[in-house]
Amino acid sequence: MSESKRRIILHIDMNAFYCSVHAAEQPELYRGKPTAVAGSVELRKGIVVTSSYEARARGVRTGMTVHQAMKACPELIVISPDFDLYRKYSRGFMRIAGNYTPLIEAVSIDECFLDITGSSQFGTPLEIAETIRRRVLEELTLPCSIGVAPNKLLAKMASDMRKPNAVTVLRRREVPALLWGKPCQTLYGVGSKTADKLLRLNIRTIGELAAADERVLTERFGVYGAWMKQAANGLDDAPVEPLAEDPKSIGHTTTLPADLTGREQYRRVLLNLADQTTRRMRHRRMVCSTVQISIRDPDMRTITRASTLKVPTDSLEEVYETACRLMDTHWKAGNPVRLLGIILQSLAPKEETPVQLDLFSYEQKPKRDRLVTAMDRLRDKYGENAVLTAGMLGDDPSSLIRNKKARGTSLQKDFLREASTGDENDY
Repeated sequence: MSESKRRIILHIDMNAFYCSVHAAEQPELYRGKPTAVAGSVELRKGIVVTSSYEARARGVRTGMTVHQAMKACPELIVISPDFDLYRKYSRGFMRIAGNYTPLIEAVSIDECFLDITGSSQFGTPLEIAETIRRRVLEELTLPCSIGVAPNKLLAKMASDMRKPNAVTVLRRREVPALLWGKPCQTLYGVGSKTADKLLRLNIRTIGELAAADERVLTERFGVYGAWMKQAANGLDDAPVEPLAEDPKSIGHTTTLPADLTGREQYRRVLLNLADQTTRRMRHRRMVCSTVQISIRDPDMRTITRASTLKVPTDSLEEVYETACRLMDTHWKAGNPVRLLGIILQSLAPKEETPVQLDLFSYEQKPKRDRLVTAMDRLRDKYGENAVLTAGMLGDDPSSLIRNKKARGTSLQKDFLREASTGDENDY
């Protein structure tokens, strides 16, 4: 590829994003102090999702329990997560990035790739990256690291090289000097288990992986082996893919802060994903006919499995139970999970979709719909945490769904009685 046609890719990685957002919102409480965001502040067994750089300097690490983190850093300030706030700031830095190219691929809530090959009117690649970094810091009070490279792989590697709040350029010709001496596991896309398997082939470093016999790698790892050799040589032709909302699907994925192996652990994640996706679908007044799940392991291998429903639905419970069945059928218990996703497909407008009601539940459906509408309105007004299922607070999600069905009429009556005491516009 000639120099004139070479791609220019940026990878933006927000530094200690959750903690940085809280410091931006309430600097008098959190800026410059050791902080951590944990899933359960009240329960000391809750897990640290992320920590500030001040906390990391004192030994606090992602995946620790709150008890362990407090032991490492007694002055640690533990903060409950606020995902509405994180999404607000995520939209903010994506908006800034979008000023320089329409080719943006959001990888997660706190990172994205940009293809700025055609953005020379805004300056050199380094000038564009520095401008974005400065604007994010000045307008949002958030630090970010930006990698500049000819492909997505090297851009990601570059953004990890200097943190926080820095811009790093990584050219392919610099790969031997800067990367080949590092362990294989530091190569983006190579997990610890794969690194262990490579070690058994006497491949310890990225340089040794780059020089390895591709035939041997393919025999051992399949097409993934060929990809690893290419990546070790700094080669990657994956395009930046803007994720426009598909009108026929609504989905949400989450990369987990630590690998999950327990059935009830990942069921709790599926419950939250089902809640988020069905809520978005109801806002669009749609129903789905297919539920798909995505599962990724620590070695970055991803599988997707789907199930077609007998009756279109917008129900959290039905989507959750379908996702759990797919997970139980297609994922071996005890295998580690790094990423989970739920995608609702074959969407159709609810008003235009004929639904065959069950003989024994048709009387309850209008009540259930009013209940769900009231809950959605509460969350619209007071935030996502205004109404939570007990499964999201730590109980066994499956048993809660069963118990809810067993006493659903009573719960609906209680909630609707409360909802009907105020003006409809309050919800």
